[in-house]
Amino acid sequence: MLIKTLPVGHLETNCYIVTDEASLKCAIIDPGADSNVILDYIEANNLIPEAIFLTHGHFDHHMALQPCLEETSAPGYIHTGDVNSPGEADPHKMDDVEGLGRYKDGDVIRVGGLEFTVIETPGHSSGSVTLKCEGALFTGDTLFRDSCGRTDLGGSMDVLLESLRRLAELPGDYEVYPGHAESSTLERERNFNYYMRHATGELQPK
Repeated sequence: MLIKTLPVGHLETNCYIVTDEASLKCAIIDPGADSNVILDYIEANNLIPEAIFLTHGHFDHHMALQPCLEETSAPGYIHTGDVNSPGEADPHKMDDVEGLGRYKDGDVIRVGGLEFTVIETPGHSSGSVTLKCEGALFTGDTLFRDSCGRTDLGGSMDVLLESLRRLAELPGDYEVYPGHAESSTLERERNFNYYMRHATGELQPK
């Protein structure tokens, strides 16, 4: 598995291109902006996009979704909790677009020889998910190195802490690839991330 990180947009959202090196089939995770950068990388490396995953529906994670759907013909996926239903106009959710399917907790989506498992991790937003693939967790804005996502954009800190606890209780260690800033490991965050330690009962809230 090859993981390429492309910081895109003015908020430097991490767009990840995850490739099965045997088949060159790949997944695009969080095409937040700069579709030309994303598509140029795919074309330059002769990759075959098989899926586009959104960890949640905030604008900085999907602004390049439409051109990526159109140019690759790959299906897109998001949790239904982050999509406006007909007549709804929640500014913290995204409007539905053609070609965007829904996934839920426990779904497994294959991309070449890779399997992506969906873990519902709400709190930053109601439909936030983490994607688990081999030894990697793509956590969106749920879990950052030394921190976690904000909860004032349609989220809940109590719910987010439950999601952090769920991630902390995954067996073993994983590389953590967040929606912004640098990567980490799950074991490091278990030991040093204040919010995750609070979520697991190791620390009392400030």
